[in-house]
Amino acid sequence: MDSQPQQPSPQQPAEGDGPLAGYRVLDLSVNVLGPVATQILGDMGADVIKIESPDGDYTRQVGPSRNPKMGALFLNTNRNKRSVVLDLKKPDARAALLDLVRSADVLVHSMRPGAAERLGVGYEAIRAVNPRIIHASASGFRLDSERRDWPAFDDVIQGASGVAGMMARATGEPRYYPTVIADKLCGYILASSIAMAFVWRERTGHGQQVNVPMMDAMVNFNLIEHLWGATLDRPDLGMGYSRVFSPHRRPYPTQDGHICVMAAMDNQWLRLFDAIGRPELRDDPRFATAELRTDHIDKLYGILAEAIAGNTTAEWRRRFDAADVPNGPANSLEDLLVDPYLVQTGYFERHEHPTEGAVVTPRIPVQFSDSPGRVRRLPPRLGEHTEEVLSEIRLPRADA
Repeated sequence: MDSQPQQPSPQQPAEGDGPLAGYRVLDLSVNVLGPVATQILGDMGADVIKIESPDGDYTRQVGPSRNPKMGALFLNTNRNKRSVVLDLKKPDARAALLDLVRSADVLVHSMRPGAAERLGVGYEAIRAVNPRIIHASASGFRLDSERRDWPAFDDVIQGASGVAGMMARATGEPRYYPTVIADKLCGYILASSIAMAFVWRERTGHGQQVNVPMMDAMVNFNLIEHLWGATLDRPDLGMGYSRVFSPHRRPYPTQDGHICVMAAMDNQWLRLFDAIGRPELRDDPRFATAELRTDHIDKLYGILAEAIAGNTTAEWRRRFDAADVPNGPANSLEDLLVDPYLVQTGYFERHEHPTEGAVVTPRIPVQFSDSPGRVRRLPPRLGEHTEEVLSEIRLPRADA
């Protein structure tokens, strides 16, 4: 095959295609972070080819399943992809990958930098084959740091970035968020960064390396409101937005359940005071401005908690809606399946998978007026598209 890199460019999208239709993404990532990013690209129309080892992505084994290696966690992060099995430790498989690289716009991996380089999929090796490619990765720490090859998973980064410490400040003991927030957030950042690299390439014709260090991304995320006095180079003024650490900042107990309510602007607080039957709080000097309310937030939230405990959830929803005060339910995970808004908007889509039967997938959460994303492919079986994809580059099946 011609060793010169092709110059891939997206085909003219058809009506109804997503904004990334015609672009090809090679996804060498596993677990959650990388697959979340590439699923977003696939939802937006890209042809995502998931390159898996013969054992497959680890998440294939995680969660309920009807068949082996089709676990629930895998199903939730790998729609709109084709699965190709290549054992990249074998020469034929590496050669097949490089031929795919020649026709690709993006390569994504979630390996430690040193491991990627040893496997021959680091940036320099891939750029030598296709200079226009966007080489995208996520690692625990910056590529130019001493920690570039330190292992990192979600829990480790939650701890190092201050998440567990913030939970200790709020609850009295270090805890992780009950979600893999670092993996998912960094996956979203990686997907958006790849899209920005597309814009750069359209302007210059050049590909580039894109890396999301999880530690940096999570510290940035956490400190938006919590850098506080250190923003002014005055950490002695304190760090941490006190409002969110208040023990009363939680869904408020009612007579028969819980309700979530929040005011932010002055006029919202005035309406909230009236709605809870405490109009005299309008003239309380402790609550006259945003700064003063922050200084006395524990007292203010305590007053709200005491008042809200005296009536039912439905009555408070009625009062707060009438006063135009932001409020809502404290849904459990199970409640989400029957939430009236999600039901009305058709958020949960039901599809018939050819081997897994009925599967439910969340609706793509971004709306485009002219180029909406859609579910074109349900999550693939391991190696389901190996023959199909390799035939597109006119090669026999690589030895996997």
